[in-house]
Amino acid sequence: MEAWPDDFRCPISLEVMTDPVILPSGHTFERRSIQRWLDGGHLTCPVTNLPLPPSPPLIPNHALRRLIAAVSPSAAAAAPVPAAGGGSADEGKEASVAAGAPSSVLALLSLAKSGAAGRREVLESGSAAVLLRHTAAGDEAAARALLYLSLDGDDARVGLVADGAVDALSTAVSRGGAAAALAATALTSLATVDVNKCTIGAHLSAIPALAGLLRRGGARERREAATALYELCKLPENRRRAVRAGAAPGLADFAADGSARAVEVLGLLAKCREGRQELCRIPGIVSVLSGVASSGNARAIEQALFVLNWICSESNELALEVIKLGAFQLCEALVNDDNCKIAKNAVELARTLKKA
Repeated sequence: MEAWPDDFRCPISLEVMTDPVILPSGHTFERRSIQRWLDGGHLTCPVTNLPLPPSPPLIPNHALRRLIAAVSPSAAAAAPVPAAGGGSADEGKEASVAAGAPSSVLALLSLAKSGAAGRREVLESGSAAVLLRHTAAGDEAAARALLYLSLDGDDARVGLVADGAVDALSTAVSRGGAAAALAATALTSLATVDVNKCTIGAHLSAIPALAGLLRRGGARERREAATALYELCKLPENRRRAVRAGAAPGLADFAADGSARAVEVLGLLAKCREGRQELCRIPGIVSVLSGVASSGNARAIEQALFVLNWICSESNELALEVIKLGAFQLCEALVNDDNCKIAKNAVELARTLKKA
């Protein structure tokens, strides 16, 4: 019984519910327990103490009832956890995730992965709170389930943020480990909604946690952290927050390792003065960007030229360094590129360097 999450227990009897019903106050109780409360003449909600209407309706919480049934000891032992991609590698990964996860989390993960109807069951039952607690504790299965829930549309994304998902995901990112990359990916999904960009960016831990993951994570963790920062930094205010959180050096290091996404985030940071000034202070930044501009993919080349132009506008010393690295020859080679954005950025960089 100690393994059952609090959300599955009746607030009155503290026992796992078998027939959960919802009061008009929004709280769920075991039918027998709340009926005894009401029959005893109580006119308030046992949780909130707010008044209830006369003869309040008891609405069956079908979604929560199915979830409780799904994680009963017999069901948890028999039910397999489906693989995300259907391949043997994914099945092995899911099995390793499942090995250390509570049965309640595994049932929620199965529902979240089963499709839109399953995700709605989890969200409407209020069981996302279970996943939030386990995600904050570093549970990979819970973080994966939250990621699936975030794919259920903008309303679900806003609702998850309102329920405290940013706290849980930021904590998981800060903790590192297996759940960190999934938590960063979930933050990316939540940030696709504009209002969430603002909420996540304003959170005290979210952007600093992503910046930290860039510095200490492995290749996958760094990639997901950079992608989350890219989505968040589409909002101008978040660019300054990312700079203050120390994201720029980590992005520059990741760009040096060949990450086109890191270069794209640097391009967003260069759009604010605070970001340009920080970029100018990073040792070796000119060499990194020149290397990307010489041999990266099209998007990376475009952004590397863009950032070089900005920082050379800020620092005459860096402009001279770029020239020594053969920037004029590079620009000359790119001005006729089929990609008009690359050609345009090459022309603008050449103009800036001529002023140095």
